[in-house]
Amino acid sequence: MRLQALITAVAVLSATVAQAACPIELAVYGDRDGAAEIDFRPTLESATVTNSFKMVMDNSIVLDGVVMWSQDVARPNGMLMHQCPEGDVTGEEIEACTVWQGVIYSVDEQGNVGLLPRERIAAAAPKKLIFSDLGHGLRTSAAYGPQGFSKVPWDVFELKGCQE
Repeated sequence: MRLQALITAVAVLSATVAQAACPIELAVYGDRDGAAEIDFRPTLESATVTNSFKMVMDNSIVLDGVVMWSQDVARPNGMLMHQCPEGDVTGEEIEACTVWQGVIYSVDEQGNVGLLPRERIAAAAPKKLIFSDLGHGLRTSAAYGPQGFSKVPWDVFELKGCQE
């Protein structure tokens, strides 16, 4: 009887630990002021994009995000775009619809700062993410204002959950 109880306890604990670890491609984050939420999503096969996400702002504004790691000094360079044209686009068109660009840092449970993990490396989603200078970039973008979003999030986002 004791052996069966022990096996059941280990199984429950293992299931709880497995559920607690959320892969980055399913992680949901929110900023401290509730101005924005980030939903990561699996990236389709891409030679350059390592992570994909959307940032949901007030007034039902959705910003599309991608992460591409730099070659020389390895850094996860994030980009947020608003209403970019689809299909074959030029660099000028992408630049015109980009509302933020910067490095995305991670913070673990112990407060150690690192870099956003690439999708598909089986790493759990970090406790917090820092989008460097996000607030300034968004406030000065064309998507901010009467026809766009009105609240600017803090640069730090905390893990809120995991998509199913």
